[in-house]
Amino acid sequence: MKRLLPVVLMAAVVLAGCHSYKKENIHPPTPLDKNFKSSIAIKQVWDARIGKGAGLSGIRLRPTYADGRLYVISTDGHIAALDAATGKTLWERSTRMRSRWLWLGRKATRYPDAYYSAGPVVVGDQLLVGTLDGHVYSLDAKTGEERWHAELAGEVLSAPAVAGDQVIVRTEDGRVYSLNRNTGVREWANDDSNLPALTLRGNSAVLAVNGVVFMATDDGKLVSLRLDNGEKLWEQLLASGEGRTDIERLNDADGDVVLDGTTLYATAYHGNLTAVDGPSGRPLWSRPFSSATTPYVSNNAIYATNEDSEVWAFDKTGGTDMWRSSALKYRWLSAPAVQGDYAVVGDFEGFVHWLKTSDGSVVGRERLSKKAIRGEPLVEGDMVYVEDIAGHIGAYRLSAKP
Repeated sequence: MKRLLPVVLMAAVVLAGCHSYKKENIHPPTPLDKNFKSSIAIKQVWDARIGKGAGLSGIRLRPTYADGRLYVISTDGHIAALDAATGKTLWERSTRMRSRWLWLGRKATRYPDAYYSAGPVVVGDQLLVGTLDGHVYSLDAKTGEERWHAELAGEVLSAPAVAGDQVIVRTEDGRVYSLNRNTGVREWANDDSNLPALTLRGNSAVLAVNGVVFMATDDGKLVSLRLDNGEKLWEQLLASGEGRTDIERLNDADGDVVLDGTTLYATAYHGNLTAVDGPSGRPLWSRPFSSATTPYVSNNAIYATNEDSEVWAFDKTGGTDMWRSSALKYRWLSAPAVQGDYAVVGDFEGFVHWLKTSDGSVVGRERLSKKAIRGEPLVEGDMVYVEDIAGHIGAYRLSAKP
């Protein structure tokens, strides 16, 4: 059985207020300037809370937008649809509690029948979610009523993908499944993964497009599978896996694969940021870049956070550095998103930061809560939605003038 590590030792960081960084051999986070004033106008349009969020599960939960609604899940069994403009709850459902306890860190927590951990994904009127006990649920997006559910062999830690009449799901044991979208019946399973002894908590989500399934794996590879039967087409290394210890050899690729045109972009912990031609699997370029989060492609640039929580911008055609910001180093940042002319990230103390995409300078800051923000911010229209690990959600809009 593989051993799991929280991404970049998040468990230790969460306890920042009651331990010594020197004693724990952890870099202290860069302090924030108490006199900082945003040079851009940021308005929090609304805030809400659904359940208890991801809690100490180590999962990067984030909302999903569809047809003017925001869909949110939590690992304590809550799922809801909110009006994306106002934050008003349109419907919410929760599962009953049962006598089951999970140990997360040093705390025993009682969990519900369905502890949602993956997604949500909305396609048409169908809402799909995965759970920590290895289930996939298909719900009516308008009401939350269950249509079907399927039971798999492992935890579902990343969002399912929909392609035609297929739902593609990955579980933490490395398997990939195809389920019938209308019934949940299993159509094929791929068990071709090679799990290392030690991995980070989480999985890269599958990407299903043009008859192919792409994903980044726990052993540091970018893999392509046939959509019709799950057979492997090609694979490319994102990390070498070299080192003297299990920690040094940790090369998990937990960030999602990003498709831009026909080019795939992916990162790996202790590995590289790599661009690959999707149809052929031919590497286009690769550069050293250790990251456990998803890169964000916007216009001609790639934005990404590395293992030290520095924010970088690269030219997407060749991987050349455009800028690097160390202003938020060791603040255990989320993956970035881009809102207009700014990259947006969340940190481990619940702050949301805006950086200029032209040079990486920090120009805006708001605080959602005092809890860590691990999921990538969601940009939709002129709004950005941010969720912390306790289930708090904030909606922010930028104004033209401060």
